[in-house]
Amino acid sequence: MKTLLVIAGPTAVGKTDLCVRLATRLDTAVVSADSRQLYRELTIGTAKPSPAEMNGVPHYFIDSHSITDPVNAGRYERECLTLLEQLFQEKDVVILSGGTGLYIQAVCFGLDDMPVVDPTLREQLVQRLQTEGLQKLQQELRQLDPVYAQTADLLNPIRVTRALEVCLSTGQPYSSFRRQQPVERSFQAQLIALELPRDELYARIDARMDRMLANGLIEEARSLNVYRDLSALKTVGYQEIFPYLDGDYDYAEMVRLLKRNSRRYAKRQLTWFRNQAAFRWYSPQQDDTILADSGLTS
Repeated sequence: MKTLLVIAGPTAVGKTDLCVRLATRLDTAVVSADSRQLYRELTIGTAKPSPAEMNGVPHYFIDSHSITDPVNAGRYERECLTLLEQLFQEKDVVILSGGTGLYIQAVCFGLDDMPVVDPTLREQLVQRLQTEGLQKLQQELRQLDPVYAQTADLLNPIRVTRALEVCLSTGQPYSSFRRQQPVERSFQAQLIALELPRDELYARIDARMDRMLANGLIEEARSLNVYRDLSALKTVGYQEIFPYLDGDYDYAEMVRLLKRNSRRYAKRQLTWFRNQAAFRWYSPQQDDTILADSGLTS
């Protein structure tokens, strides 16, 4: 059976460097499972790997779509499985790497079977989001589904409203509809998650944000201002800059929010992957151990 080597983990932990090293040793390709790096318009704010960082290793789902052609988990699952089928015709091992847990879950195990929701309720929640604000909906979701709220990206209004509409329409927590039995795949998934000491990870996140700003993150966000209401832009790294451009707060506050929200996002990523029991945890420098424990040789 073919092997999908999954390298997951929080932002800035070192996934790209490790995957390039492993792919070079295994003579294979890397498929990105990052819900923002696939958009060609988003480069600096998504920490997209440069050609030099890819070091000649083929990467897929990098610059593959436009923000005007949005991708959700279901579409990603379909397109990724089609790609893997093609890659596995020539490769025994393919690497899937990223920090978007839902995309990884979709590819390896299938998506959850969620109930159909009344469009009227969805419209009501969108109106509430505009009038009451995201924080109010976050509080309600924490009350109705504390399990999901613990790991969800609560800064993403789409995720919050989607979970709320299921809770309110069914009277049951959104998390209760999460898939219990995975679908069968034609490959075996070796699930690896990366971690670093918390202080070291946070220092790497802060340093990365400083580099992003130095490399023109504000200018990139300004060029995307006309698209700011698209779901692809409602993410850490951009949503903190638009209010700064509007004059809502100063540069120092923008930097503080960028770093704080990036650290919080990393914490949610870690919590999500730790709640998935099948993951084995390593540091990003344990190349040999990861390969050996996964039954792979280079």
